Amino acid sequence: MLSSALAIALALSAGIKTEKVAYTDAAGTALEGVVAWDDAAKGKRPAVVVIHDWMGISDNTELRARELAQMGYVAFAADIYGKGVRPKDQKGAGELAGKFKGDRALLRKRAQAAVDVVSKRADVDTAKIAAIGFCFGGTTAIELAKSGAPLKGIVSFHGGLDAPVAGDSKNIKGKVLVLHGAADPFVPQKDIEAFSKDLNDAKIDWTMTSYAGAVHAFTVPGAGNDPSKGAAYDEKASKRAFIAMKAFFDEIFG
Repeated sequence: MLSSALAIALALSAGIKTEKVAYTDAAGTALEGVVAWDDAAKGKRPAVVVIHDWMGISDNTELRARELAQMGYVAFAADIYGKGVRPKDQKGAGELAGKFKGDRALLRKRAQAAVDVVSKRADVDTAKIAAIGFCFGGTTAIELAKSGAPLKGIVSFHGGLDAPVAGDSKNIKGKVLVLHGAADPFVPQKDIEAFSKDLNDAKIDWTMTSYAGAVHAFTVPGAGNDPSKGAAYDEKASKRAFIAMKAFFDEIFG
């Protein structure tokens, strides 16, 4: 059954189409993403790869993809975990996310596979591709950029900001926007400092906005409303973050 948020989005975006896409990574691992596009639009348009949080592709991931399609982009919800591989609870999500965070090369390959898929679409301008991600997905979007992927830019929503390999930021080809909860207990100050230094040393064009009082997962309605738990939805911060993302896309896509 669809969540109420997704059901409303479906009703408001009748011209937006979605379909599941079977694809593989470089090692041949079966993956299954979701593409969203405006069927009434003509010609090539920018594309945005949407990377899920630690629970895998969900109603919320698809909702974000549809919202991007309404904005005029081809949106592709990437599958990092693998076809049919979805955690049942937070414990399982932590184990899955930990596996990929512990193998950044694998994480980058899974994200690159999504870029490869969306680049092959006839309605995509391959010179205008970006990536966004939420929590685990924010970390993944950053890693994708650091791999040297040909992206115009990436947006991390409440993602991890550790920089395990110093100097990797020199490979980034586009701009970086980090939207961060100022009270996020899962992103220590030392990580922010190392991340900032790495980007500055590489002379990357980047922006980081911290939202006062916001904790982890502040754009996710399903995260609840109790900031004391470390993860909670913050309506004001969420709205501001998506406005910032739209302005960023206007800038990088022209």
